[in-house]
Amino acid sequence: MVLSEKDNAYRQCSRTVMDNIADPDITFDAEGVCNYYHEYRTAAAEGLFTGKAGEEKLAQLADKIKKDGKGKPYDCLIGLSGGVDSTYVALLVKQLGLRPLAVHLDNGWNSELAVKNVENIITRLGFDLFTLVVNWQEFRDIQLSYLKASVVDIEVVSDHAIFATMYKLAKEHRTGYIISGTNIVTEQIMPPSWLYRKMDYANLKDIHDRYGKVKLKTYPYMDFRKYVYYSAVLRLSPVSILNYVPYNKAQVKETITRELGWRDYGGKHYESLFTKFYQAYILPQKFHIDKRKAHLSNLICSGQLTRESALEELARPLYDPSELKTDKEYVEKKLGLTDEEFAAIMALPVRRHEDFKTDRRIKDAYMNFLHRTAPIRRAVKKIVSK
Repeated sequence: MVLSEKDNAYRQCSRTVMDNIADPDITFDAEGVCNYYHEYRTAAAEGLFTGKAGEEKLAQLADKIKKDGKGKPYDCLIGLSGGVDSTYVALLVKQLGLRPLAVHLDNGWNSELAVKNVENIITRLGFDLFTLVVNWQEFRDIQLSYLKASVVDIEVVSDHAIFATMYKLAKEHRTGYIISGTNIVTEQIMPPSWLYRKMDYANLKDIHDRYGKVKLKTYPYMDFRKYVYYSAVLRLSPVSILNYVPYNKAQVKETITRELGWRDYGGKHYESLFTKFYQAYILPQKFHIDKRKAHLSNLICSGQLTRESALEELARPLYDPSELKTDKEYVEKKLGLTDEEFAAIMALPVRRHEDFKTDRRIKDAYMNFLHRTAPIRRAVKKIVSK
């Protein structure tokens, strides 16, 4: 058990199941309630629109997307992993009468069930699908670099590729709408130290430059220059429509199972075999992080799960022993590692992403500039539009 640097005594939130194991950012109030609970309530109050307000916002958004998409092959893009969130987004987009291009990442780790789910969704909804098939030699080399760098967020490798691809496709198809499955109800709570910024290409490149062996020729990337072009010039940004509808995870699973033939993976983001192994083995064993705490705490805060039920879930093992053995052998073989080499990687001291190059300062400066000049830009826009 590795506790946070702030407090050597174990503490757990009295409302959620978040605790101070491997979390230097958690704080508690006088009643023992953690900051994440309060942050969830604030985010929900400001960002969730259910009932009539949500229906109106969603209808207005759909009308604008349709209007802007006239004469174009697609009026929006959606990411499609085959997981719960992206599958429900696909169903909602269909019900809204939108014409999306679905984008799927094949990084070599998709489970057979994930592939089948995506096929069912596309077939039943009648959407076009763009599948990004990454160069496996390049992708594996970056994943190995992250493992050797001993940083926490190995999933940056997949997430950066899919985000960069979606922005590129949005530009090619002249649509400013990328509809995302991110949401407050199931994803608001997540300790900052358990993740890293997905679009920090400077960080990814430095990690690969130090530990990689294969030259990257086809891996999709978005550096700071592209980020400015896509966000400021083309004004592309994700739209989180799940914040406009009631989002009960159990009910949503029933709906997509009935409507789309969806089948459950048994864990959040377990549609990827690597993600399953990463979240259920690498994170808890090397970084002492159990992401179930955050996933379950979100459901507690949204009233979908009791704290008692969440504690019972946490008491269950992350992996069935026989399943772990099979998955571990598969991951090692696919990455080209011996059992001894993987054990050596797992034993390396943990390092921060910030120990490598980062574009954080220049991006933060850019965002501050946009914030300071927003009133001026709005005034100029009004004058020009007259």
